[in-house]
Amino acid sequence: MPTVLLLNGPNLNLLGTREPEIYGSMNLSGIEEQVSAVLHEHKIECETFQSNSEGELIDWLHQHKNADFLLLNPGALTHTSIGLRDAVLGIEMPFLEIHLSNVHQREEFRHHSFFSDIAVGSLVGLGVKGYLLGAQFAVDYIEQEGTSAANR
Repeated sequence: MPTVLLLNGPNLNLLGTREPEIYGSMNLSGIEEQVSAVLHEHKIECETFQSNSEGELIDWLHQHKNADFLLLNPGALTHTSIGLRDAVLGIEMPFLEIHLSNVHQREEFRHHSFFSDIAVGSLVGLGVKGYLLGAQFAVDYIEQEGTSAANR
Protein backbone atom coordinates (compact mmCIF):
# COMPACT_ATOMS: atom_id res chain seq x y z
CA MET A 1 0.00 0.00 0.00
CA PRO A 2 1.44 3.44 -0.91
CA THR A 3 2.35 5.73 1.98
CA VAL A 4 2.25 9.51 2.30
CA LEU A 5 4.13 11.25 5.08
CA LEU A 6 2.72 14.35 6.78
CA LEU A 7 5.52 16.15 8.58
CA ASN A 8 5.03 19.34 10.60
CA GLY A 9 7.77 21.42 12.15
CA PRO A 10 8.17 23.72 15.14
CA ASN A 11 5.19 25.28 16.90
CA LEU A 12 2.59 23.57 14.74
CA ASN A 13 1.61 21.62 17.85
CA LEU A 14 0.12 24.94 19.03
CA LEU A 15 -2.36 25.18 16.16
CA GLY A 16 -5.82 26.10 17.32
CA THR A 17 -4.51 28.35 20.08
CA ARG A 18 -1.50 30.13 18.56
CA GLU A 19 -2.50 33.25 16.62
CA PRO A 20 -5.78 31.83 15.27
CA GLU A 21 -6.24 34.98 13.17
CA ILE A 22 -3.18 33.83 11.16
CA TYR A 23 -3.22 30.04 11.48
CA GLY A 24 -6.92 29.28 12.01
CA SER A 25 -8.73 27.55 14.83
CA MET A 26 -8.22 23.86 13.93
CA ASN A 27 -5.64 21.97 15.94
CA LEU A 28 -2.96 19.77 14.39
CA SER A 29 -4.66 16.48 15.23
CA GLY A 30 -7.77 17.69 13.38
CA ILE A 31 -5.67 18.47 10.30
CA GLU A 32 -3.93 15.10 10.52
CA GLU A 33 -7.29 13.31 10.77
CA GLN A 34 -8.67 15.12 7.72
CA VAL A 35 -5.56 14.46 5.63
CA SER A 36 -5.56 10.79 6.67
CA ALA A 37 -9.23 10.48 5.70
CA VAL A 38 -8.57 11.83 2.19
CA LEU A 39 -5.68 9.43 1.71
CA HIS A 40 -7.45 6.40 3.17
CA GLU A 41 -10.33 6.91 0.71
CA HIS A 42 -7.77 6.06 -1.96
CA LYS A 43 -6.18 3.20 -0.05
CA ILE A 44 -3.09 5.23 0.78
CA GLU A 45 -1.52 4.99 4.22
CA CYS A 46 -0.70 8.19 6.11
CA GLU A 47 2.13 8.51 8.63
CA THR A 48 2.18 11.75 10.64
CA PHE A 49 4.78 13.40 12.85
CA GLN A 50 5.39 16.80 14.42
CA SER A 51 8.36 18.00 16.40
CA ASN A 52 9.84 21.24 17.65
CA SER A 53 13.29 19.68 17.24
CA GLU A 54 15.07 19.82 13.91
CA GLY A 55 17.05 16.67 14.69
CA GLU A 56 13.91 14.68 15.48
CA LEU A 57 12.34 15.76 12.18
CA ILE A 58 15.46 14.69 10.28
CA ASP A 59 15.67 11.35 12.10
CA TRP A 60 11.97 10.66 11.42
CA LEU A 61 12.44 11.36 7.71
CA HIS A 62 15.42 9.01 7.58
CA GLN A 63 13.36 6.29 9.28
CA HIS A 64 10.49 6.73 6.79
CA LYS A 65 12.52 7.16 3.59
CA ASN A 66 10.65 4.34 1.84
CA ALA A 67 7.36 6.24 1.72
CA ASP A 68 5.97 7.45 -1.61
CA PHE A 69 5.23 11.14 -1.04
CA LEU A 70 5.82 13.84 1.58
CA LEU A 71 3.54 16.67 2.67
CA LEU A 72 5.84 19.06 4.53
CA ASN A 73 5.12 22.10 6.64
CA PRO A 74 8.57 22.92 8.01
CA GLY A 75 7.22 25.86 10.04
CA ALA A 76 9.94 28.35 10.97
CA LEU A 77 12.59 25.90 9.73
CA THR A 78 11.45 26.87 6.22
CA HIS A 79 13.63 29.94 6.47
CA THR A 80 16.59 28.54 8.41
CA SER A 81 17.22 24.82 8.02
CA ILE A 82 19.75 23.58 5.55
CA GLY A 83 19.92 20.36 7.60
CA LEU A 84 16.24 19.57 7.04
CA ARG A 85 16.57 20.53 3.37
CA ASP A 86 19.49 18.12 3.02
CA ALA A 87 17.45 15.36 4.69
CA VAL A 88 14.59 15.91 2.24
CA LEU A 89 17.04 15.82 -0.68
CA GLY A 90 18.73 12.76 0.78
CA ILE A 91 15.60 10.62 0.88
CA GLU A 92 14.79 11.50 -2.75
CA MET A 93 11.04 11.65 -2.15
CA PRO A 94 8.66 13.91 -4.09
CA PHE A 95 7.05 16.47 -1.79
CA LEU A 96 4.83 19.50 -1.45
CA GLU A 97 5.70 22.42 0.79
CA ILE A 98 2.64 23.61 2.74
CA HIS A 99 2.07 26.75 4.81
CA LEU A 100 -1.22 27.74 6.44
CA SER A 101 -0.49 31.46 6.08
CA ASN A 102 0.71 33.32 3.01
CA VAL A 103 4.34 33.73 4.00
CA HIS A 104 4.84 36.22 1.16
CA GLN A 105 2.44 38.67 2.84
CA ARG A 106 4.26 38.46 6.15
CA GLU A 107 7.61 39.63 7.50
CA GLU A 108 10.46 39.88 5.01
CA PHE A 109 12.44 37.07 6.68
CA ARG A 110 9.58 34.65 5.90
CA HIS A 111 9.80 35.29 2.16
CA HIS A 112 12.74 32.94 1.58
CA SER A 113 12.25 29.17 1.68
CA PHE A 114 14.98 26.55 1.64
CA PHE A 115 12.39 24.08 0.26
CA SER A 116 10.41 25.74 -2.55
CA ASP A 117 13.05 25.19 -5.21
CA ILE A 118 13.25 21.44 -4.55
CA ALA A 119 9.52 20.81 -4.00
CA VAL A 120 7.11 19.54 -6.63
CA GLY A 121 5.02 22.55 -5.61
CA SER A 122 4.04 24.85 -2.75
CA LEU A 123 0.69 25.63 -1.17
CA VAL A 124 0.68 28.85 0.85
CA GLY A 125 -2.03 30.93 2.44
CA LEU A 126 -4.90 28.46 1.99
CA GLY A 127 -5.25 27.49 5.64
CA VAL A 128 -6.33 23.92 6.35
CA LYS A 129 -7.57 23.62 2.76
CA GLY A 130 -3.93 23.69 1.66
CA TYR A 131 -3.31 20.44 3.52
CA LEU A 132 -6.39 18.84 1.96
CA LEU A 133 -5.43 20.00 -1.52
CA GLY A 134 -1.95 18.66 -0.83
CA ALA A 135 -3.37 15.27 0.14
CA GLN A 136 -5.43 15.14 -3.06
CA PHE A 137 -2.37 16.15 -5.08
CA ALA A 138 -0.39 13.32 -3.45
CA VAL A 139 -3.13 10.87 -4.43
CA ASP A 140 -3.09 12.10 -8.02
CA TYR A 141 0.71 12.12 -8.15
CA ILE A 142 0.94 8.54 -6.89
CA GLU A 143 -1.83 7.32 -9.22
CA GLN A 144 -0.77 9.23 -12.36
CA GLU A 145 2.97 9.00 -12.03
CA GLY A 146 2.97 5.41 -10.86
CA THR A 147 5.21 6.64 -8.07
CA SER A 148 6.47 3.91 -5.84
CA ALA A 149 9.25 4.04 -3.30
CA ALA A 150 10.38 0.67 -4.66
CA ASN A 151 11.10 2.34 -8.02
CA ARG A 152 13.32 5.08 -6.55
